[in-house]
Amino acid sequence: MTDTTSLSGKHALVTGGGTGIGLAIAQALAARGAQVTITGRRQEVLDQVAGDGVFGVAMDVRDEDAVNDTVAAVTRARGPIQICVPNAGIAEGRAVHKTDLEFWRNMMATNLDGAFLTIKACLPGMRQTDWGRVIAVSSIAGLRGLPGAAAYAASKHGLIGLIRSLSEDYMGQPYTFNALCPGYVDTPIVDRNQEAIAERTGMSSEDARKVMINANRHKRLLDADEVAAAALWLTGPGSQSINGQCIQISGGQTV
Repeated sequence: MTDTTSLSGKHALVTGGGTGIGLAIAQALAARGAQVTITGRRQEVLDQVAGDGVFGVAMDVRDEDAVNDTVAAVTRARGPIQICVPNAGIAEGRAVHKTDLEFWRNMMATNLDGAFLTIKACLPGMRQTDWGRVIAVSSIAGLRGLPGAAAYAASKHGLIGLIRSLSEDYMGQPYTFNALCPGYVDTPIVDRNQEAIAERTGMSSEDARKVMINANRHKRLLDADEVAAAALWLTGPGSQSINGQCIQISGGQTV
């Protein structure tokens, strides 16, 4: 019997794939048989997790030439990218009156421009095949306002707008475009935000962590594998009609 869940023969690209959600998605795709290229800014981090169908290539998603050159190189090596996961991003809160233009532009360049450049570079190869999935990692902050993080929330709202528009552009074709919108996930980003919140507010580190835990409806941090499972679902059989969706992964209704 044919294994309809196998991704053998498929090439996936996961940006920000060296840690956290990106790594969990990359490893899940590789376990299903895909050849997975992961990118990040630091080659040494990628080298530590590469292997078993996962290949690491340093790339800055803010650099258009780097994105185009990397996608071209890995396409030559492993074939057209049929699963594109724009995941690379930064999550940092700052009140608007303390947000300078440099902070704003770096947030947009990484979280929104980086996703745009990655998808744009992957689409020509994907369109030469008969199947493709674009799975962007947004955030619950892409669907609602997030106190003290206007730049971050705006970048994630923009990413959802991009995905929804692409789903309309390619409606009826064998390619789907969806966004995963997780709440707070137990990753190094949460660890960094925990200390930032504590420093900014004067609360204890433990209380700062509780702020993020309590923001999830089920009052616990998500596991990165829970987000990866949703990504796998979008590559599996029966997913072809899931298109232009923002899938909330946050323990309950939030929007």
